[in-house]
Amino acid sequence: MGAIVEVVDLVKRFGDLAAVDGVSFAIEQGEVFGLLGPNGAGKTTTISMISCLIEATSGSVTVDGSKVDTAPGAVKAALGVVPQEIALYPALTAAENLAFWGKMYGLHGAELKQAIADALELAGLADRAKERIEKYSGGMKRRVNIAAGILHKPRVLLMDEPTVGIDPQSRNHILETVKNLNTAGMTVLYTSHYMEEVEYLCDRIAIMDHGRIIAMGTLGELRDVVGGMDIVDVKVDGLSDEAVAQVEAIPGVEQVDRTEASLQVLTRSSGSIMGRLVATLESAGAHVTSITVTEPNLESVFLHLTGKSLRD
Repeated sequence: MGAIVEVVDLVKRFGDLAAVDGVSFAIEQGEVFGLLGPNGAGKTTTISMISCLIEATSGSVTVDGSKVDTAPGAVKAALGVVPQEIALYPALTAAENLAFWGKMYGLHGAELKQAIADALELAGLADRAKERIEKYSGGMKRRVNIAAGILHKPRVLLMDEPTVGIDPQSRNHILETVKNLNTAGMTVLYTSHYMEEVEYLCDRIAIMDHGRIIAMGTLGELRDVVGGMDIVDVKVDGLSDEAVAQVEAIPGVEQVDRTEASLQVLTRSSGSIMGRLVATLESAGAHVTSITVTEPNLESVFLHLTGKSLRD
């Protein structure tokens, strides 16, 4: 169908810090495109430049044929934005909040009333429309936040970490809402540091770290980066630097990432190293409490590319 969002060599500097450092990608009309990366990777800054909230240091952004720097009004009209922070007035009801944002989008009368009803239905909150936002749970507030972003039926919906800090039920509802919006034809740019969300939702994924895109492609293409590698997640008591060093020296171990009480070991032969892995840790004074082996996923891709796990 052709790209509806084009980002070319995008850079944003804050003094000496390059928060976004030469990012380029294109989003095809009708796809869900994921930006995956840890907190501080540059995802929100990228979203903010696309949505005209902050000015790029250099590079270009085009949305639905209009450039951010020369036609910001047209770009904003094409976009719906669901920010990380809740953009709602606590003392107003859900319907009143949506009426406010709908009028900001230029909706009035019967058109606005119908848009509010449709958005609340999609959010699963039609029966709570007259309750004040301050009485809502965190997950319900997130769902109204999404409703505010889709009132005007945007061509592209930007969603920045929309499931942070909410209960599993609300999270599942939001993921299904994204699926339904996309099925209805909406293009979505979805940022997250939860790999399982982008694996579930996204047609293509760009992995960001330290302001750069370090890999991009479909889930299958990204998995191919690590080929047949597995992640062996080892929970350990009494883990020492010496124990980690000994694990790194085991033949067949590609990479090791350590937390306070666990190791994540990237290997092409989990079965053949398992016995030696346990024996090495035990002989170094550590006690293994559990071992889990997972097949290649975005976590293993990130570990392979950066030498660290994708964590909050």
